[in-house]
Amino acid sequence: MERHVISTPNAPSSPLFSQGVRAGSTISVSGMVGVDPATGVSAGPSIQDQTQQSLRNCEAVLNAGGGTIADITMVTVLLAHPDDFAGLNEAYADFFDEPRPARAVARLGPELPGVLVSIAMTAQVDR
Repeated sequence: MERHVISTPNAPSSPLFSQGVRAGSTISVSGMVGVDPATGVSAGPSIQDQTQQSLRNCEAVLNAGGGTIADITMVTVLLAHPDDFAGLNEAYADFFDEPRPARAVARLGPELPGVLVSIAMTAQVDR
């Protein structure tokens, strides 16, 4: 199956990974942090601020690959601090309507200065 790299200026990028990859009808979005791509600066100091921005960054990659929020089947959330779980859930619930996609939450391994959350997604686009 042919893979197509997804790239957009509307989400953070790195030379170390693709923002997203589409293979057939599946879109995989790399872990996105809560950095505003327009400024290159963290969206804010709170888990809610960074979660909202991380989700917007994922959405930008999905859109660039031909997907939408409604196509998301799985979300993987990595938290720097487990105590931020309630704040994560607050921002997450505001972003997704019912029915919400499947989700896993784990602890972010490396200590990245100022980074509270990283979110990756998988979407199934049947068009």
